[in-house]
Formats: sequence, C-alpha cells, structure tokens
Amino acid sequence: MKQILYSRSRIIEALIHIIGWGIVFGFPFLMMTRSGFTITWVEYLRHGSVVPLSFFIVFYVNYCYLIPHYLFEGRINRYLLLNVLLIICVTAGVHFWQEYAFQNFIKGSGNSRRHMGPPKWIFILRDAFTMILTVGLSVAIRLSGRWIQVEAARREAEKSRTEAELKNLRNQLNPHFLLNTLNNIYALIAFDTDKAQSAVQELSRLLRHVLYDNQQTFVALGKEMDFIRNYIELMRIRLASNVTVETHFEVRPDSRTEIAPLIFISLIENAFKHGISSTEPSFIRIRFSESHEEVRCEIINSYHPKSETDKSGSGIGLEQVRKRLELTYPERYEWEHGVSENGKEYKSTLCIRY
Repeated sequence: MKQILYSRSRIIEALIHIIGWGIVFGFPFLMMTRSGFTITWVEYLRHGSVVPLSFFIVFYVNYCYLIPHYLFEGRINRYLLLNVLLIICVTAGVHFWQEYAFQNFIKGSGNSRRHMGPPKWIFILRDAFTMILTVGLSVAIRLSGRWIQVEAARREAEKSRTEAELKNLRNQLNPHFLLNTLNNIYALIAFDTDKAQSAVQELSRLLRHVLYDNQQTFVALGKEMDFIRNYIELMRIRLASNVTVETHFEVRPDSRTEIAPLIFISLIENAFKHGISSTEPSFIRIRFSESHEEVRCEIINSYHPKSETDKSGSGIGLEQVRKRLELTYPERYEWEHGVSENGKEYKSTLCIRY
C-alpha cells in the first residue's frame, strides 16, 4: 500500500513539473494577438526558447544535484558558491547567444543602423535576478517535498510506536486477566469442586477471545459484549448470597461497531475487586449502551477497599485503561471515575465516541 501511494505521489509530482515547464516554454505562443502576430518555430528556437531553457537548467541543476548533495548535507557555503558560478555561466551564455542571434537578425534584414535601446547590463541583471528567483523556487519545492517525506516518516514512526505500546499493554493485560480469574477458580476449589470445573470451562471460552480477538486492533462490539457477559457469569460463581449483581446490555447482539478489545474488562475487574465484602451487603450494577455516536459503559458498585496486605491485584488495570484510551481514542473519550462523597459507592462512567 505504501509503495502504491509513493508511486502515485511521484506520478503527480512529474505531472506538475511537466505542466509547469510546458507553460513556461509555451508562453511566447500565448502572446499572439488578433492583429495577426505569429511566431515561427525557427524564431522560437532562436529567440523565445533560450531564456526558458536557462531557467530549466538552473532549476534542475539545483533540484537534482546541488540541493540534495550540498544544501541538505549542510555545506551551505559550497552550495552558494556553486550557484553563483552557475548563474554567471548561464547568464553569460544567454547574453552571448542573444547577441549572436540579434547580429544575425540585423544582417539578415539588411538594416545596418545601430539599434538603440536600454544598456545591455540591464538585461544581464534582469536575467541574473530571474535565475536567482528560479534557484529560490527550486529550493522551496525541494524543501517542501522533503518536509512531506519527513512528516510522513514521522507519522509512520508514531504509528509504529503507538502500535508497539498497545501490543505491550495487551500482552500485560493477558496475564493480569488470567491471574485474577485463576484466583477466583482457586477460591472455588476449596468448597465447591463442581463449580470450579464449570469455571474452568468458562475460562477456556474466555481465553479463546483473549488469545485470538485481543490480537486485533478492533473487534465487533456485539462479540465483545458476549465476552463480558461470560466473564460476569464466571465471576458470579464465587459470589456469596449477600452480593447483588445487576447487568443491563442495551447493545444489539449483532452490533458491528468496532471497539478496542478488552477495553472495559479492567473496569469490571475493579468492581468485583473493590465492590464485594464477605461480611456486608454488596452490589454491582453494570450497564452498557450504544447510540449512533458513542458506546457508554457505566459501573456502580459498593465500595469496600482492600487492605494493604491483600495481594489479590497489582493495581495496573485502571492505569492500563487510561493508557489504552489515550493511544486508541485520543480526544474521543470521556472517563469519570471515583468514590462518592459518603465513601460508600464507586462509580465509573466511560463514553467512547466513534
């Protein structure tokens, strides 16, 4: 794909050069008037093409050789000196050619009278100044092309860096997710082996999603919701009777809206980690909704913070969510989360705009 885009840009660049120089070389023909003024090819090749040809030479000597080999390499003094010599040589060549062509024109017309007009040095300065402008034009075009290449390379490097960071975060998330799930299954084995076996089966289904779909940049929202439902059911297995879990999914089962995989799972993990108490009544409310412009995840749970001696979680989940949101949805998300004023509830609301 990159090669195709590069080839297209080179073709467009070549067309711009051809059209531009076609206008410059064809300008004498555009000066014809209704009074019958015409210019023959002989006259054009003898007089009208010399100055455009000099501009052409100065432009492409700079464009193809001097700028990339001297200016871009930082040898500015050498670049300026070579341009001075180039302009002097080309201006002198144009001047001598015009003198030669004009003398032949006088002889051919049979008019031996001296032609009166402005001094020759005025025309020489005019041509030299125009060639300096031509040099400036070639530098401007070459620099703009180089800037475009550098900017494209920078964007490609930024994209690669972002993809590498996202891949690194996903690789961190897999063991983090697996560790939390295994902790739940371990707790089940001690008092209910049948539920533990069921949990292992649920885990195998979840791992298929983690191992395969998590390697993609985006997955279908409907598929991600299925994964979240299965995960919540797995979490329900170990819950006591004093815990209430409510879920509301206002998302079409066949929704093809693209979403970053596992972007919500750390929020749900956090709710189960801090929203459940073995001694006090607890609740978790999870709601997902989809509109034509955003996906919304709202989680409210009772707040029972773990003690410092509890090592059931490393605390990297929410930090991963923040980093992934910044990398995947820059300036396209809103995330509000925190403990209520009375310290009894924790609320997390995440809105991702398309």
